[in-house]
This record gives sequence, structure tokens and C-alpha cells, in this order.
Amino acid sequence: MLEKTHVEKTIKEYGRGRKDTGSPEVQIALLTDKIQKLTDHVGSHTKDFSSRRGLLGLVSQRRQLLSYLRRSNEGRYVDVVKKLGLRK
Repeated sequence: MLEKTHVEKTIKEYGRGRKDTGSPEVQIALLTDKIQKLTDHVGSHTKDFSSRRGLLGLVSQRRQLLSYLRRSNEGRYVDVVKKLGLRK
């Protein structure tokens, strides 16, 4: 679970408005934060297979959002990938 202040900061940084939580950029940024946190957990708890399955679901969801953003607006896609430091 992410802290509320961290989520609000992410929304301000990636959102188009103050209450913009639905744009793909914000969703991708929040998913990336969750993925990083879960990756650390799975690294230290190697037998936690349910968390590993959840992690794979989050990665898949982020990949789908990135594909959508790339199809719909290439410039916004490139900006998000650069800001988040993703390898695509």
C-alpha cells in the first residue's frame, strides 16, 4: 500500500490537473511505484507466490496502459517513459 502523501505527490507530478487520477500517465506512475515496492518484497520473501502473482498482474496492467498511450499519443508516451526511467 502506498502512502497517501506519496500518491498525492505523484498525482501532482504526472496529472494534468489537481484531481486528475484517471489519465494514463498518473495510472502508469502509480503502478510503477507499486511494482517497485512489490519487487523489493518478493526479493526478500522468495516463497511468497501470491505476491509474485500480484506483481505479474501489475506489470501486465502497466504494459497495457503503456501500449494504449503509445497508440493514442506518442509524445506523452515518450515523456512518461523518460520521467519514470522505463527501458522502452
